[in-house]
Amino acid sequence: MSKPSPTRDLRVTVEGVRFEVNRSRMAEHCDYFGALFRSGMRECHRDELEITGCITANGFSIMLRVLDDDDATPLRVDDVVDAVEAAGFLQVSALVAYLSAAVDSDNCVEMLVAASEYGVERVRRCAAHFVRDVLDEPRFVSRLSLLSEEQRLHVSALQPSRLSAVGTYSSSNAYLDDKSRTVCCLDEVHNRWEVVTALPCSASSALAGIAVLNNKLYLVGGIRGMERDPVETTFCYDPLRRAWRELAGPNQPRYNLALLAHRDRLLAIGGEYGGIKLATVESFDERAEEWSPCAPLPQAAAGAACATTLGRAFVCLWKPLDTTTISELDADGEGWRRLATLVKPQSYGHCMVAHRDNLYVIRNGPYDDFLHCAIDRYNISSAAWTTLAGQYMNSKGALFSSVVKGDRVFTLNRMIAMPYAIEAERWRPLPALAGFPRGGTLHTFLLRL
Repeated sequence: MSKPSPTRDLRVTVEGVRFEVNRSRMAEHCDYFGALFRSGMRECHRDELEITGCITANGFSIMLRVLDDDDATPLRVDDVVDAVEAAGFLQVSALVAYLSAAVDSDNCVEMLVAASEYGVERVRRCAAHFVRDVLDEPRFVSRLSLLSEEQRLHVSALQPSRLSAVGTYSSSNAYLDDKSRTVCCLDEVHNRWEVVTALPCSASSALAGIAVLNNKLYLVGGIRGMERDPVETTFCYDPLRRAWRELAGPNQPRYNLALLAHRDRLLAIGGEYGGIKLATVESFDERAEEWSPCAPLPQAAAGAACATTLGRAFVCLWKPLDTTTISELDADGEGWRRLATLVKPQSYGHCMVAHRDNLYVIRNGPYDDFLHCAIDRYNISSAAWTTLAGQYMNSKGALFSSVVKGDRVFTLNRMIAMPYAIEAERWRPLPALAGFPRGGTLHTFLLRL
């Protein structure tokens, strides 16, 4: 159910364009207006304000769409400067978060230049890391001329995101030296896997939720032993410090959960406890290091496929018969709304990845055919489904380990790491790389090391 629109009791004019907005909302979400209304200046009591020479009408309009949670589209290159300028001058944290999530291969260079000019540090950092990840792709060579020498040197000095993975391991005895319980990363240049760190003895990756938030690796939940006793501790690995920390686990112990990094938080979605599926969702605040309840799922689910893009969180749920649904978390975290439904005979979504404003749902073939999979794309801007051309080999579950880096998606099993170029009508196979040197079900993610 949609919420009532707030009263539009303030008129703001920018470049001759008049916008009607809510005064309290502007004060709450925009530091510029908050400071103005607290200043005691005579302007703060007026019903009409004019902003001159600082931002454009287009930038102000983009800011309003973001506050209305009404901008699900990628940011056009032509809008980058206006949007970043508005974020820097008006100091709107929601706009900064949107811009950081909207960095892509079309706008990353322009985003880096604009964020550097207007002092929007978070956007500058996200854009710089994205540029580093695509720096070696031939089509970017000419665009790098837009960067200053200082910016090029800075980007080149950054560590790129690397495909990383961990196998499925239960907790181990501290007296045993189990060299297989390791997190590894792929060196694409030399085509070899390197050990990043060993798992803590009390950590379990079996049926755990694993995700990366702000370049820190989190393990939540999981099981110990044949009795499937849940692990109640959260484990966090910081690559900069090369050290693990133990943190509080979710209030509801769980395993076989989905873990999603979303808006500087972790979402522990569904899962199981005592063999019973859960609909509960909890949110982890990285700064406070605390878990709190979030909106429950529409139905109980274990191991649900989930993804985030453009600052929005999505989950795949199964409905009998032959039905996969996509639900989205409300911007305020107070509910889930069904976004789309996909009906395919004897076929369900097992993995979902996001690229720009597209969600890719990887589903099994008919009659429990998990070797030949199909991929359906849902565009959240147009609300349209498209089935990608051809079938995709899912040898040893490789497709279910998909992770997106730039305009490529990596799949992984013990035999090969298979990258694909994400194109309009298909995922185009690229030269294969070395497979993961460990057995078992794999968890994949990206880390800067």
